[in-house]
Parts: sequence; structure tokens; C-alpha cells
Amino acid sequence: MAYYIAIGSSDGKRTDLKFGEVSEFSIYLVEGRDYEFYEKRPVGDVFEKKEEKKDTCDTKCSSGCSGGGHGCGGSEEVSAKVDAIADCRCVVCKKVGFQAQKQFEKKAISVFDIECDIDEAIDKISAYYDKIDNKRSLKA
Repeated sequence: MAYYIAIGSSDGKRTDLKFGEVSEFSIYLVEGRDYEFYEKRPVGDVFEKKEEKKDTCDTKCSSGCSGGGHGCGGSEEVSAKVDAIADCRCVVCKKVGFQAQKQFEKKAISVFDIECDIDEAIDKISAYYDKIDNKRSLKA
């Protein structure tokens, strides 16, 4: 069974971006234990630039920029990113926030919070899914 994995990476070598930092995902096509780079997929962002984000925060956020589990873009920004990779089986980023995790959960997309080489991440994830898909023991 072939599937896609979305990776948050700044350099195409490591999973080093938090979900909120990703402007485009590296998408990999996986079949069994084999994988290949498929495409770069841009994701929508409510705000064009981080500088604009700060300038417009007071008008966009009712609670300011104190955090609270939502960036200045709130759920709109998260939804746009989740929808952009809704055809993926999983997403791999340095960190994925609670709001995004809940949206991925509703779409049955697995979330992996890890910071490592992309090849290492995909090797481990593809081995995991290969065992599940072929109903082999996970202890092997």
C-alpha cells in the first residue's frame, strides 16, 4: 500500500521545523520500505510575513499574542496547513501543537514529533507501517 509522508524541513535533510514554522512540506511517497521524494507542497498562511503577523496581531487576536495554544493565525492557519496535507498518512515535524494534533486526529493522520535526519525518520516510520500493514509482530 503506497502512502505519503509530509516532512517539515528547512534544508531537505532534517526534520527541524515546528509545524507552525512550515511554509512548504516535503512530501515523500512510500511503498513498503521503499520511499522517494515526491514534491514540495506549499501551505497556506493567514499572514504573509512574520513581521506582518506581529503588526496585525492585535486586530486578529482577541487575546493578544500571549500564546494559549494558538498563534496569531489561530485555527484558520492550522486548518489551512492540515488541509494541504490531508492526503498524507502522517506528518513529521520537530513539534506539532495541540490544536494541530487534534485536527490531524480527526482526519486519521498520525503525528510524529521528532528532530532527526529525514532518511532516519522515514526508515523508522516505514518499518512501523510495513509491520502494521502486513500484520507482523512489532517485536521483530
